[in-house]
Amino acid sequence: MLHIGHINLLKRAKSLGDYLIVGISTDDFNTLKSKKSYYSYPDRKLIVEAIRYVDKVIPESTWEQKIEDIKNYNVDYFVMGSDWEGKFDYLNPYCEVIYLSRTEGISTSKIKDDFSQ
Repeated sequence: MLHIGHINLLKRAKSLGDYLIVGISTDDFNTLKSKKSYYSYPDRKLIVEAIRYVDKVIPESTWEQKIEDIKNYNVDYFVMGSDWEGKFDYLNPYCEVIYLSRTEGISTSKIKDDFSQ
């Protein structure tokens, strides 16, 4: 569920370099992770491509592909939200890993909780 916190994160990630590549989980990968998306991968890709901070969207099909993607796209910075702090430190030999703080007061879980009440 795309929200202002995601836009803020993408804007800040883009400010770290000149080209922003965003990986989006495929539908099959979401199934493996026991996650469900309202929109299909092609629709989510189209939505994220329309965000002005994003230069390219690539499919994320496995957890393991990150190192190959970093090498293939000559990535300098790997950026994630601070809720993932430490989880991607294994990528440090390949690029600089940066965890950006989240937008205060907003999260997908909060939106879902507020909406369901």
